[in-house]
Amino acid sequence: MEQTGYGHDLDQHVVEVGDIGVTPDWVVLPEGVYPLRDSEWTVSDQVHEVTEIPSYAIVLAVIFFFVFLLGLLFLLIKERTVVGVVRVNVEGDGFRHATQVPVGSWVAVRNVHRQVAYIRHLAAGG
Repeated sequence: MEQTGYGHDLDQHVVEVGDIGVTPDWVVLPEGVYPLRDSEWTVSDQVHEVTEIPSYAIVLAVIFFFVFLLGLLFLLIKERTVVGVVRVNVEGDGFRHATQVPVGSWVAVRNVHRQVAYIRHLAAGG
């Protein structure tokens, strides 16, 4: 059952995760507004770390190979990047929604988890 704001200012989101907005009392989804209380939130990471040689290291290796013959040491430079999404699901009385938040670092992954933990706290009446 879709709810309306009943006079609440739905533009005042305290948290936004993907396309989900959250006020102190409501979950604002693209398809409607629903009560936050007793909603259930789950988070799953679909993230992996990629290690690769950056392009600047390859260029430096080629340039310095001819000059010092030590240029190949630049190929030992590695960069790790995080690639993927964090999936957030919310369920409540009469609604279910999922969103995927693209992330590019472990800090961003932790940030999504912290946001959902805060939303869970609000949903429990905290």
